[in-house]
Amino acid sequence: MTVVLVDTANVVGSRPDGWWRDRAGATSRLLDRLAALPGRTVAGPDGDPVPVTGLVAVVEGQAREVAAPDGIQLVRAPGSGDDAIAGTAATLAGGGDDLLVVTADRGLRARLPGAARTAGPGWLLDVADRLSTLR
Repeated sequence: MTVVLVDTANVVGSRPDGWWRDRAGATSRLLDRLAALPGRTVAGPDGDPVPVTGLVAVVEGQAREVAAPDGIQLVRAPGSGDDAIAGTAATLAGGGDDLLVVTADRGLRARLPGAARTAGPGWLLDVADRLSTLR
């Protein structure tokens, strides 16, 4: 059982699709795509099955007020998104599920608890692309 913690700003910013013109809209579109992930088992970044029991997404800045789709828990960062992700990861790592943090930020990865695994935005976007074909 795995909880996926998403650095939404990092994932949204990983594809040059015009997200900078509407950060909140781009974040909402990403979250809508990710809403199909909880409750599914997907191929993890290493190819092994990952049963996703929960999805937690940290939103910040202009995207802080986006709506949370069903099945996704939002953490609205009052300041630094990285601080909110590191703090949330520390809390989640103490639970009974595995933790998979999605970010490409090396500095943030260094701040995560030792029990947390990481994946890059490309992995998550590929999973979302595959799930969209199943709908």
